[in-house]
Amino acid sequence: MFDHAYQNYMDHAYPADELMPLTCRGRVRGLEPSRGDVDDALGKFSLTLIDTLDTLMLLNKTTEFEAAVRRVLSDVRLDNDIVVSVFETNIRVLGRSLKYIKDRSNRGFGLLGGHSMAVMLKEGGQHMQWYQDELLHMAKDLGLRLLPAFNTSSGLPYPRVNLKYGVRGPETRTGTETDTCTACAGTIILEFAALSRFTGDPVFEAHARRALDFLWEKRQRNSNLVGTTINIHSGEWVRRDSGVGAGIDSYYEYLLKAYILLGDDLFLQRFNIHYASIMKYISQPPLLLDVHIHKPLLPARTWMDSLLAFFPGLQVLKGDIRPAIETHEMLYQAFTTDFRVHWAQHPLRPEFAESTYFLYKATGDPYYLEAGRTILDNLNRFARVPCGFAAMKDVRTGSHEDRMDSFFLAEMFKYLFLLFADAEDIPFDVEDYVFTTEAHLLPLSLSAAPHSPLVSSNRTSEEELDDSNFDWTCPNTRLLFPDPAYPRNLRDPIRSAVDKSCPRPAPYREPGMGRPPLRAQDFMANNPEHLELLRRMGVSLIHLKDGRVQLVQHATQAVSAVAAEDGVRFMQEMMELSSQQQKEQLPPRAIQIVSHPFLGRVVLTAGPAQFGTDLSKSSTGVRGFVTVAEPYSGCTEITNAEYVQGHIALLQRGQCMFAEKARHIQKAGAIGGIVIDDNEGSSSDTAPLFQMAGDGRNTEDVTLPVLFLFHKEGNILLEALKEYREVEVLLSDKARDRGATTPTSFEPTSQSQTSMVELDESVSQEVAPSQETSHVEEVSPPEVEAAPAEVEVDVPPPEEERDSDRREESEGDTDSSGQSVDELLADWREDLEAFQQMEKDEL
Repeated sequence: MFDHAYQNYMDHAYPADELMPLTCRGRVRGLEPSRGDVDDALGKFSLTLIDTLDTLMLLNKTTEFEAAVRRVLSDVRLDNDIVVSVFETNIRVLGRSLKYIKDRSNRGFGLLGGHSMAVMLKEGGQHMQWYQDELLHMAKDLGLRLLPAFNTSSGLPYPRVNLKYGVRGPETRTGTETDTCTACAGTIILEFAALSRFTGDPVFEAHARRALDFLWEKRQRNSNLVGTTINIHSGEWVRRDSGVGAGIDSYYEYLLKAYILLGDDLFLQRFNIHYASIMKYISQPPLLLDVHIHKPLLPARTWMDSLLAFFPGLQVLKGDIRPAIETHEMLYQAFTTDFRVHWAQHPLRPEFAESTYFLYKATGDPYYLEAGRTILDNLNRFARVPCGFAAMKDVRTGSHEDRMDSFFLAEMFKYLFLLFADAEDIPFDVEDYVFTTEAHLLPLSLSAAPHSPLVSSNRTSEEELDDSNFDWTCPNTRLLFPDPAYPRNLRDPIRSAVDKSCPRPAPYREPGMGRPPLRAQDFMANNPEHLELLRRMGVSLIHLKDGRVQLVQHATQAVSAVAAEDGVRFMQEMMELSSQQQKEQLPPRAIQIVSHPFLGRVVLTAGPAQFGTDLSKSSTGVRGFVTVAEPYSGCTEITNAEYVQGHIALLQRGQCMFAEKARHIQKAGAIGGIVIDDNEGSSSDTAPLFQMAGDGRNTEDVTLPVLFLFHKEGNILLEALKEYREVEVLLSDKARDRGATTPTSFEPTSQSQTSMVELDESVSQEVAPSQETSHVEEVSPPEVEAAPAEVEVDVPPPEEERDSDRREESEGDTDSSGQSVDELLADWREDLEAFQQMEKDEL
């Protein structure tokens, strides 16, 4: 597999940075359409060749290694007028040069990078006899070109640098950034420290340590977590979500590995403090979920990204084997189970293979060899193409992307080879090395290498650290696993839990396309692709005047007998799903106007939402003044955020999904939201209550309460706001008596609850306030060959629908609706006058 990838790169792409495996050509920056930040790894320095050097040696390809070194020395230039990522260039290009081995007389380690491999081969007497330390000089040259990025007041590096001009401002397209990711600034120490210790120049290690010191000082002191993005000048956290995946991952990795490689206790102390917080807040076995650094008990998201798959391997290095086994198993199930996909792209990342290798090293359990076989087989089955291996554009459809990143050769094949290799297959002892985040090998003897005292970290803030409870050595895995079944005992409950909540469906195929057909739980009535799939299955969609959507299947209208069967299955699933949702309906909610002159006497019946704060679990509800959001639809960023902040925002139904509206007002600082129906004349008196659903995505990020009012009730609230300007309401599960509506403290709106099953996350579910009603007509599914049999299913209307479809029903009702509002307001004023007179009498 490595030969297939490497040879196609050399044949079709070199000297370009990367291979484009679908078109069998090289990716040259500036000649191909820009991919944004992804292209910052490309510096016109034959990235894939440099990144692959030590993989060649590990696989005993000495002849190819020598030829590759000759090409690097003759063809690669580092003074290109091009802007590159400091982070990517450090780990992929500079890091490549930092692999050392012992010389024959066991005197220690020598020089840099692939340079050390060249020295070993030269001393063997058969290869590299011409070599004169050229790679060593190239490594230092590159390090010096990266140093200008560190010229900031904080010591955090700019994320990008011009290889020829450094950081000089807009004219060099650098120096204008203000933010960088935590991993970008905190994943420098291994490579820069090695460069300093083998050249005798302390400047590299000093800059890397200064950046780490600054990140440590800026950690959130209560949670001891760091955010994802930081301002490189002020040190303020720009993104305050914290996890172990993208944006942070290798910062934690390098703290532990810096201790292992350099022997500095300070790095272990910091890592242990961070790790304790990770296990306290982020680890929710077997998941690893992002949290907010200032409110670590509040989840920032409910899904895991592929980059955090490295973490079980880091836990093995730490010696915390149990959670490593559990998280790895959860990730493994995600590769083989029908989980919801939040980001369908997969650029052949190696992190899961990395953790699989380390767990096999720790446990010796052959289960991990089988996991490795699965990785290998799937790569060959889904990613292998005639000119290499192509990244997956969408794992759900099997579509490819014209991309083969250098890390695929540098990491994936290295970890897979080490997983399956016997000791005699490996030309040197990998136990003498630590892996960088790019899987390059650095010798453990660096801790004994001479270094300048100038690179010592600032310890003035470390006096409060108490390391008495820290483990300073990793446990002996042979003692951890006297019972070979121990790892399996940890995995089985996770597999059972996954099978219970996400049963593996039988493989389906989409009619005529070789892909699975549309599932009922995924259906969105306003998705053109879904409507086309329905058409192919013989299912038609009809908008009813009452706002509902009716699905009707004519088996004879399907494009094929197989498609007709898929249509029957879809209709059955839809009926079951709708029936289940009706059983899980939420009760109505109350909007109580508590400000003067209403004082709690006006209560509006409101529909609940399947996302946001669950008001039934709040003893006091959410109270605040209302304000109209701009734009009123709430479908784009709120322009009057200064008025919405701290208020309950009023929104109009339509044009986008309910959850999208909620996210926009939440971003603007609202404490709640009320969506008012734009179908004039609609009323809770005559229509079943709405239960607002999500938008097809996870909605746990919505943490404020959102309620729905029909047009009549909403107009009452708008008229009150128009007349009294300041109107305060209480959102609750039921109306409170007048005494309970006096100003009191109330619970924060951070609690989030979403329903476990939704008919269609893009539609609003109609819920009867007093009885369960099903909008699914239960009929027997037809035989596929039977003539004109039909299956009909009524589903609620999509949130985004044509105004004409909803307003046909209400034509001619506008006047009567307006009259009823005026009469009701008159009744209120009469009651109010009587109430005020009663108060005077009491006085």
